Amino acid sequence: MEAVFSNFGEYLDAFGVTLALFAVSGLASMVLGLVLATMRVGPVSVLRGAAGLYVTVFRNTPLLVIFIFMAVAAPKLGYTFRFVEDVEIAGWNVSAYFTRACIALTLYTSAFVCEGIRSGVNSVQLGQAEAARAVGMTFLQSMRHVILPQAGRAVIPPLASVQIALAKNTSVAAVFGMAEATATMRAFNNNYADQRVQIFLLFALGYIVIVEIISFGSHMLERRAKVA
Repeated sequence: MEAVFSNFGEYLDAFGVTLALFAVSGLASMVLGLVLATMRVGPVSVLRGAAGLYVTVFRNTPLLVIFIFMAVAAPKLGYTFRFVEDVEIAGWNVSAYFTRACIALTLYTSAFVCEGIRSGVNSVQLGQAEAARAVGMTFLQSMRHVILPQAGRAVIPPLASVQIALAKNTSVAAVFGMAEATATMRAFNNNYADQRVQIFLLFALGYIVIVEIISFGSHMLERRAKVA
């Protein structure tokens, strides 16, 4: 316990980076996943095919491979993301590594978000879409005002599971130099080899707290959105 408590600032900073990765990637993946889901259920065959190809590629590619591509191949192609290093948010400087990690997590997670939203859209009765078209709504209008509000209740549990998986997937960023929770745990283990069990338990507790907060938020959304 002493290893963590004597370096509690580093412990909190590590989980701060983990939460930053989760927050940025989670929001970006929700937006991209919604766009992909709209394309997949839309009337334009080319867009349906493109979204389907995206989901097939990124859902079946290991996250570590995507990270390797962003860390190794992307800079060789000229995508270094150095321009973000001058950006400062709440006193914290954004790094190119952080940007590449967020992109890798977003690309991977958005494929699962897309399928979660699509499953919710498919749970809405076909007559709802037909009624929307009958009153003159376009496809996007019917999605916004009719389909997605009804699908929202069905997609909360699967999307919560996706976000929980994302919170734990941020640990992959440790392999590429991000000082997030898993990387800091490894450093603590190297410096305090006699306290490895206690270090592991305290870092595991940090992840459990994050997951429980997401689960609690999901439960509250379910209760608010359920049919009376």
